[in-house]
Amino acid sequence: MRRTLLAAALALFVLGGCGAASQGYGARSAGVSPSAAETPTPTGAGTPSGLPVPSPTPAAVRAGAPAWVAVSVATEWRSPSSPRPVDAPALAAPARIREWLAALSPTDQAGLIGRADSQVLLGDRVDVTAVSRSWAHVVVPDQATPLDPRGYPGWIPLAQLSAVEPPASGLVATVTDPTTWLLRGGLPVVEVAFGTRLPVVDQVASIVQVGLPGEVVLDAPSSAVAIAPAGTPARDSAGAAVVESAHLFLGVRYLWAGTSAFGFDCSGLVYNVFRVHGVVLPRDAQDQALVGTAVAKQSLQPADLVFLARGGVVHHVAIYIGSGMLLDSPDLGRGVQVVSMAAEPYASEFSGARRVLA
Repeated sequence: MRRTLLAAALALFVLGGCGAASQGYGARSAGVSPSAAETPTPTGAGTPSGLPVPSPTPAAVRAGAPAWVAVSVATEWRSPSSPRPVDAPALAAPARIREWLAALSPTDQAGLIGRADSQVLLGDRVDVTAVSRSWAHVVVPDQATPLDPRGYPGWIPLAQLSAVEPPASGLVATVTDPTTWLLRGGLPVVEVAFGTRLPVVDQVASIVQVGLPGEVVLDAPSSAVAIAPAGTPARDSAGAAVVESAHLFLGVRYLWAGTSAFGFDCSGLVYNVFRVHGVVLPRDAQDQALVGTAVAKQSLQPADLVFLARGGVVHHVAIYIGSGMLLDSPDLGRGVQVVSMAAEPYASEFSGARRVLA
């Protein structure tokens, strides 16, 4: 899922460790033990629009129980002390993702390595394993990893979680635009990203009413979502459809740990796109390389996954789109792009391909 630093130059990247083994990540224990000494209170909470926003209920979030993400994108941090002052907007409720990204220098972005590990979207379930001051240690059941059999581990501010489950519904609205705004009374409340899944409460003309954690109901433009029965894919699982979705993100910035259209790392892009098409993959590249069926280079089909390795360790993943080309979230300073498999380092570090669509 990640990138690798080029020697000691934090701001200079090469195609590197998208897999969890990079930067010693594979040696990290599955879940960091809670420590009261590492629990600064998240700062920067605010309501930039002054409009009503989802209302988390942090006091009700308890260890040993599920919770639901109540902000557009919640970042999973390695420990409560991992965020820096520049990361305050990402800790807020509502999360000020665009403000955060706009303020990050190249050095700040490189510094996310070893600090941030993944992200979770609005409405997604997490399981709380510990609570320490203003933080919750969680695992994400939908993000498989060998780090923890229960799901991807990390720390999230309590203010970004709700113990109140979204309402039950037989229909789910999945955001299929890169991003869209959820509205109240026609006014924007929260900007959400591709792949956000929320239960349908009602449909009126061009508006879909969706339920959020914390007993909040907002409106989504029907043109920005796909509605499907709960438990079924939002989009067709054919290779051409997956490639079409992936193309939506051309130019989207690279973000270490990113799993949303505000910013992706390599495996975060793959994870997010395929989930919308009904295929829930592991979170990290080296684990994605173990699922599906091996495919020879000469037999590649659109939507196959292509992996790069260095020293026998998978560190990068991209989506094959046909005609010898890949769609890829490469590294810091370069957005999602289309690149030839014949280019370096794709040619020399090619380590295999997998077909994960039926």
